[in-house]
Amino acid sequence: MKKGQIYEGLVTEYRFPNKGVVLCDGKEVVVKGALPGQKIRFTASKIRAGVCEGRLLDVLERSPLEDSQPACCHFGECGGCTYQNLSYESQLKLKSEAVKDLISSVYPEFVFEGIKGSPVRHGYRNKMEFTFGDECKDGPFALGLHRKESFHDIVNVRDCSIVHEDFNIIRNAVRDFFNEYYVRGEIDFYKKTTHRGYLRHLLIRKAVNTGEILIALVTASPSGSDRLSDEQTIIDAFRNMVLSLNLEGHIEGLIHIYNDALSDVVKADSSEILFGRDYIYETICGLKFKISTFSFFQTNSLGAEVLYRKALEYASFDKGGVIYDLYSGTGTIAQLMSPVAERVIGVEIVEEAVEAAKENAALNNIDNVEFIAGDVLKVICGDEGENLPAPDLIILDPPREGVHPKALGRILSYGVDKIVYISCKPTSLAEDLRAFKNEGYIIEKASCVDMFPDTVHIETVVLMTKE
Repeated sequence: MKKGQIYEGLVTEYRFPNKGVVLCDGKEVVVKGALPGQKIRFTASKIRAGVCEGRLLDVLERSPLEDSQPACCHFGECGGCTYQNLSYESQLKLKSEAVKDLISSVYPEFVFEGIKGSPVRHGYRNKMEFTFGDECKDGPFALGLHRKESFHDIVNVRDCSIVHEDFNIIRNAVRDFFNEYYVRGEIDFYKKTTHRGYLRHLLIRKAVNTGEILIALVTASPSGSDRLSDEQTIIDAFRNMVLSLNLEGHIEGLIHIYNDALSDVVKADSSEILFGRDYIYETICGLKFKISTFSFFQTNSLGAEVLYRKALEYASFDKGGVIYDLYSGTGTIAQLMSPVAERVIGVEIVEEAVEAAKENAALNNIDNVEFIAGDVLKVICGDEGENLPAPDLIILDPPREGVHPKALGRILSYGVDKIVYISCKPTSLAEDLRAFKNEGYIIEKASCVDMFPDTVHIETVVLMTKE
């Protein structure tokens, strides 16, 4: 096999996330985006140390798994909903088997409780970030999602199937509004190559259970724009247009954010409230949560309730001990665990999330939780960690890369009888599980919760106990 050469083959195996394995010239080739049962054409893109990777060129024969008609008219253009052409049952089976195989590679014997699907398959996302740009170089003005495998081109989304219809109404109205100014040469969008331009992103959040909507227009500073007529007049007209929209939900906040970062990340250098407030409220498992523009909150509210109930089931606990909720976000799990604990300590690196967690605890009249702003590694391995009471139970919900090895060592040194690990990336989970196994922990049971229908992603919950 030679790099750059084109090959054909049958995909015989699936590996998380979204990778198919082809046997070709006696070698295993891992091809991103390929499904078991497909016959594909691919090019060998990387060959080293016996590892072969390929780039998918064409699907010559469809897989038996491709048994569903995509709900979205943009399927295949944007890189988001990879599995829309699979029935939901096929998606759940593919994901659960992949997770089971990963965990089994570390713990050959454990109780796998299968997968729980999302309560809804379509319209489940409560947050979306749309990007201003053009459909292709010097092409039509666009507001939507990045084209598959492209950093610059934007798919001019009209009807996204994984969000509520209110998202589509807002996005389409905002695009049409600014397109008129763009055509007249009175406004421009931010170009990543020159770092010039004005319009950058549109962020929308909608609480599923309360119906509250928060909208943020993200722009560069006016000084970074080569063409911008009267900013204040345009922003005032934008506000009036948005507030006149006929929506099922109700707009509680409209914000204008300035972001002059060179990277494509959505952040705020400064902001102005154009209407209402800069946060909304959502209810999860009977508790009320305040969600600001950049607060971390599970993007599938109904699915989050399923996930948290499973985590609470695994964390069943005799009242009176100390619980650590590490990587606690806005404190959802910590507050849900508060009734059975003497004290719950949450640690989270994002200061805004910690402030939100404190406000949420007060909002729910919970007084036995404490939230610490800081890196989990630095908190539990530093002086602050030495002064904290030893935990009786630890709940982990780390970012995609998993737990830092040094922090993992400290966590293991506590020697607690029970640990609940919530993971959004099973491959990182599998790596961390090796350390737990070496310290005498066994997996009692594990399960999956599908928070992201039609995509490759999956949440996993694992209960470990010390032998």
